[in-house]
Amino acid sequence: MARRKQQITYTHALPAAAEDALRQLGRNIATARLRRRWRQVDLAAKAGITRVTVIAVERGRPGTGIGAYVAALWALGLHHDVARLAAPDRDVEGATLEAARLGARARPALLDDDF
Repeated sequence: MARRKQQITYTHALPAAAEDALRQLGRNIATARLRRRWRQVDLAAKAGITRVTVIAVERGRPGTGIGAYVAALWALGLHHDVARLAAPDRDVEGATLEAARLGARARPALLDDDF
């Protein structure tokens, strides 16, 4: 009897907040599609992805590539805010950490070998 391979799922590796965010994004995409009275196959054709991928996107599946999410948003005309998701000017914590390190050298000064 052959051993069955265990399917790897990414939901166990994600924090709950990340899972919730993906599910909400999927619901938002589904709502936008339904408001336009598009079928899943219509969104798939416009986004250049398969209907099965649209289903995965709308369910917020973590294993679905970010390109599929962005393609669906693009097809719906909702892709404009994607580039701002991790914009440096919105990263308050990173800016604070960077400011705390100002003046600190990343590498030690080179030693002078003049004796």
